[in-house]
Amino acid sequence: MHSDISFARIKQFPPLMWILLFGAFITRGSYYMVWPFLSVILYKRFGISATQVGMILTFAALVSVLIGFIGGTLSDHFGRKSVMYTSGILYIISFSLLANVNSIAGYSVVITLCSIATEIWRPSTSALIGDIIKDKQTRELAMQALYFMVNVGSAIGPLIGFWLGLAGESSTFYITAGAFAVLMLMLVWGFKQQNFQLDNPVSTHQGKNVNDNQFFQTLKILVQDRLLQCLILANILCMFIYGQMDTTLIQYLTRAEVPNLLALISSMILTNALVIITSQFVLLKIMARMSLVQRIQIGLVLLTSSQIWMALNPLDLFWGWIGAVAIMSLAEAILFPTMNVHIDRLAPDHLRGAYFGATAFYSLGFALAPLGGGLMLDHIGGFWLYLVSAFLCLVVIYLYSILESFKRPKEVLV
Repeated sequence: MHSDISFARIKQFPPLMWILLFGAFITRGSYYMVWPFLSVILYKRFGISATQVGMILTFAALVSVLIGFIGGTLSDHFGRKSVMYTSGILYIISFSLLANVNSIAGYSVVITLCSIATEIWRPSTSALIGDIIKDKQTRELAMQALYFMVNVGSAIGPLIGFWLGLAGESSTFYITAGAFAVLMLMLVWGFKQQNFQLDNPVSTHQGKNVNDNQFFQTLKILVQDRLLQCLILANILCMFIYGQMDTTLIQYLTRAEVPNLLALISSMILTNALVIITSQFVLLKIMARMSLVQRIQIGLVLLTSSQIWMALNPLDLFWGWIGAVAIMSLAEAILFPTMNVHIDRLAPDHLRGAYFGATAFYSLGFALAPLGGGLMLDHIGGFWLYLVSAFLCLVVIYLYSILESFKRPKEVLV
């Protein structure tokens, strides 16, 4: 099945999908006004090492991984609406608190709350798209569109934050909290407009009855799905590599005292988003007749090249960093939305939330990235850090090459 990005399919999006798209734009835009500068805030305010910053971010992400899996599974049982409202409220509370904390312990607790909210929200949103859009090609386009809007917000957010002097200012988190409050109000209207039954997706699947053992039955199926487990391992490694840009690279540049640091960080984030915005649908059209795994392999080759470039780039070569990020962003434009589509194709309808919840384990890569990257940065330096990342890319390429050799449980093949 190849991709179809015609306007006829876009017109098939229900009102709730358009709210999710607009919500992705406003929340990501406000989020990226300040979140990428969090490691700079921690370093400048408390003078802690790269490893200590990594430990704080890693702890938050590790806690959120398990919560995210449970949240995705619970959305199959209790409905996307309830779970999304809960995570949205947690977003508002945690980002408001983040604007006020003034201790390392306070930052650790509140960053953990933010990470938990993210990991509950993400799989529920992805599963919701599958609930409200039945046609597979239209659903793939919707997932591509959601990722596109995330990156439009990501492009504008740091730029506005930098222009307004908000980069590195913790008070900006109030803007993020406000954006989520607006999104919650929009969702209330959107769910009322949506005719599809969303309150309990599992109970409507082919007459299945929800019982007390449903959660454990779901766990059993996930444990038996070897293909899913290989996929999760591959994507954990992939996210570990990408996590180095969000945390370790910024620390690397900060400690090296490169000139125009905030301008460079903002430019890299802007480049990342703009490359994705301008290339995502072009790449989707070019690769329309390729299988999902073939697309991912091409993205991984580009990712490998970007890591080698970062290893070799001189610290003070501004446009060198921009070029490496551009290549990495091309890889991201292929990989990230395709990974979501891949899971959507693998997941049976009645376990969609659980399968997207299982993708929370991808975040183990992001969770380990700050600590692993910080340790390598402190002990072996940036050059070897990015060579290690390039080697891990090759491991991921191998894992994807053997993916189809794994058998799957009969429950997911019906």
